[in-house]
Amino acid sequence: MNSNSDKKPGTGNRFGSWQQYNGWRTKPNYAVDLKKQMAECEANYLRLLKLLPDLDESEQWHFAVSDESLHLGELVIKVTERSKYTTLLRIFQKDSWGHWLSQPELSVRMYHDARMAEVVGYQKQRHFEGRYLYPNDKMRQPDEKLQINLFLGEWLAHLQQYGHIAEPVNLSY
Repeated sequence: MNSNSDKKPGTGNRFGSWQQYNGWRTKPNYAVDLKKQMAECEANYLRLLKLLPDLDESEQWHFAVSDESLHLGELVIKVTERSKYTTLLRIFQKDSWGHWLSQPELSVRMYHDARMAEVVGYQKQRHFEGRYLYPNDKMRQPDEKLQINLFLGEWLAHLQQYGHIAEPVNLSY
């Protein structure tokens, strides 16, 4: 009476896992789309160069973000480190509603030789892997690194569309 047909369902290797036995479909493992990741980093580099034409001379920029007459906040970009081939930027938002909601903050490394900009820190967290198993201890998405680089791209595109220099222009000679 000990044949395979007498086994309880899900206890053998026939189904592979209890999720498959219960009718759940398992998702295939996330595969990093390197072309998409690299293209986004290249686009972010170009967006930053458009916003910061004086990158070699200045250390900090303030941009006001508004939609017609509504002031939506201020975005600050600071150079925190410079070397021959890279520049590290700290990008953060300052708003009046920041006391009850944490403000976005990114560390972005610009690679001038490769003409790429990559997020290397987000909300004071660093070292993002290209892929995470899910679920994981920090509850990061499988494509977390790509998502934060896409967020940077959206943020910079929004700034290009709705932002303007927050500092007054001195026209006196």
